[in-house]
Amino acid sequence: MFAKLVAVSLLTLASSQLMAAECKVTVDSTDQMSFDTKEISIDKSCKTFTVELKHSGSLPKNVMGHNWVLSKTADMQPIATDGLSAGIEKNYLKEGDARIIAHTKIIGAGETDSVTFDISKLAAGESYGFFCSFPGHISMMKGTVTLK
Repeated sequence: MFAKLVAVSLLTLASSQLMAAECKVTVDSTDQMSFDTKEISIDKSCKTFTVELKHSGSLPKNVMGHNWVLSKTADMQPIATDGLSAGIEKNYLKEGDARIIAHTKIIGAGETDSVTFDISKLAAGESYGFFCSFPGHISMMKGTVTLK
């Protein structure tokens, strides 16, 4: 009887963990100026969310570097424009830019970086997006972030 009770408890625990929200996503970037996803959905039950950025291309970061930047949709282009003068050392992001919710560093071929941010920074009903701030990349490397 005890063994049955333990087995049922373990099954219940395992199934509840399977039902738990996924609070992490991996995004791949390439030498073709692309992310492998155009939409990221974040479950409202997540306290924090982690984005792992990979670069599966073969070019170095000074030639075809990528980062992942989260902001309100309306702020995406202004952030990218303001970041141009910051240079690669500062990830093409203006230092202290309060419009940036989260970002990774610029990475090149074979590299990865990740960022974890507090979901409380996102407001229900607001429109959010992600993009690469490397000069010229925002035109092709962008997507949406939604709370579900």
